[in-house]
Amino acid sequence: MTIAVTELEIPVGGDVLHGNLDIPNDAAGVVIFAHGSGSSRLSPRNARVARELREHGLGTLLFDLLTETEDVDDAYSRRWRFDIPLLAERLVAVTRWLTAYRGIPAALGYFGASTGAAAALVAAAQCPGIIAAAVSRGGRPDLAGESLGRVRAPTLLVVGARDPVVLELNERALEALRCEKQLIVVPNATHLFEEPGTLDAVAQHAAQWFVAHFPQRAAGSTRTTPPTGRHS
Repeated sequence: MTIAVTELEIPVGGDVLHGNLDIPNDAAGVVIFAHGSGSSRLSPRNARVARELREHGLGTLLFDLLTETEDVDDAYSRRWRFDIPLLAERLVAVTRWLTAYRGIPAALGYFGASTGAAAALVAAAQCPGIIAAAVSRGGRPDLAGESLGRVRAPTLLVVGARDPVVLELNERALEALRCEKQLIVVPNATHLFEEPGTLDAVAQHAAQWFVAHFPQRAAGSTRTTPPTGRHS
């Protein structure tokens, strides 16, 4: 399987966000990752899930939700990581930018972790005609608030069985969602899915969800207009 790897500098307002776009040949769609609190596009857990998705013929975009300056400040102040409106705004901007990127399959999805899951669901509610599916790993969908009821993309919530507080929050969020939805509880898993085999289970569930909800790629379904911005 051939994978085209592109390092991106994505213009968002007056800022630049860095990302890595990996697309297998004949990909059915691209999954955009929204990392969690204090993390980045280099998150080893998200990278592991992304590899599994690519094995299933899905493209992946991992990018930094914060600028380099914001990331440095957040390490001390923690002021940015829970700013869900800002994170969702960034995610929507990157999503709309990606829709114009040359060679991108028509189907797009979100994979969110921790607070990134809330940003992903808020963004999905704002992009009902663009986002085909969403998955949350150990996420805080409750932080999406009233946006939960406006999400139209089929949504999968995956939580560890040994993460009781987050599990309860996800159960409440599941009730608020008005789209196709499912909650999967991974046995023996804690919040970060560090136990043997638990993160692999997340990746497999996510891959199956996206494959099931992305339409089959049809001839001519890729996007052909290049966006503004830099890539290499």
